[in-house]
Amino acid sequence: MPTLVIVAFVGLLGQLVDGSLGMAFGVTATTFLVALTTLSPAAISATVHLAEIGTSAVSGASHWRFGNVDWKVVRRIGVPGAIGAFIGATVLSNLSTEVAKPVMSTILLLLGLYVLLRFTFRGIDTKNLGRPLKRRFLAPLGLFGGFVDATGGGGWGPVGTPALLASGRMEPRKVVGTIDTSEFLIALAASLGFLANLGGEGVNFAYAGAILLGGVIAAPIAAWLVRHFPPRLLGASVGGLIILTNAKTLMGKSGLALDPGVTRIVYILIVALWIAAFAYSFVQYRRDASVESADSISALAERNADDPKAEEPREPVPA
Repeated sequence: MPTLVIVAFVGLLGQLVDGSLGMAFGVTATTFLVALTTLSPAAISATVHLAEIGTSAVSGASHWRFGNVDWKVVRRIGVPGAIGAFIGATVLSNLSTEVAKPVMSTILLLLGLYVLLRFTFRGIDTKNLGRPLKRRFLAPLGLFGGFVDATGGGGWGPVGTPALLASGRMEPRKVVGTIDTSEFLIALAASLGFLANLGGEGVNFAYAGAILLGGVIAAPIAAWLVRHFPPRLLGASVGGLIILTNAKTLMGKSGLALDPGVTRIVYILIVALWIAAFAYSFVQYRRDASVESADSISALAERNADDPKAEEPREPVPA
């Protein structure tokens, strides 16, 4: 029973992070299940994905309620993602992924570094905001993301979220909501793939139920949080999270197999970089908010000068 309570908390924590940042539910849950259980990698991924069917459905409904979902993108990225997830589940059920993990983690870490630097120093690119995303971009992205997610126990968010954020064509909150909602298709397809190859014995239904319970509790909270989280700070948070989660794989036994002392130093440097980037982004966000507030007051004053009956300009509200 104590283990189930811990697993339920893992589900809550994972969904709180995933629903607000668009990633890391699978990574979080898989990491803890590896530490807490003796299940095989395929069984762990199968258990997490089964729970994700429920958590992603609730999370998607919550994001839809708050207006965070672009359904056209969900369809265009989710269907190829489901195909990739089914293939990935089949591969993981029959082959070792020890060689593939470092390569995938390197790609994801570079994506995370790009997002962290882009949103820390450039903020949100709004020049292309509202322009449609092409199917030729979304389909391969979904296929690759679904495959990584099933074989690695997580990865749909770390692949999809930075790519959509970097496009500059969607609001960050809609990127998160769309990726979270489309994850339902990936989780369903991956679960079918694992069940077809492993059978019911390959899934720990008690752990899946506990993860689901924790995730369902956190889903509406995370959907509300992302709507009120400044886009620039969201980008900095996402980038740091991707780097931190994938550095673990690269420095572990399946990657460089670094000495524990060296690993700790690298973790400290990564966290320090993340904190510095977030702090810088926060300062720039406050500055940009003050400029926007001053511009709006100036524009209102100009309108009032042309229209004597217009209401007096108000003092700017502190950001």
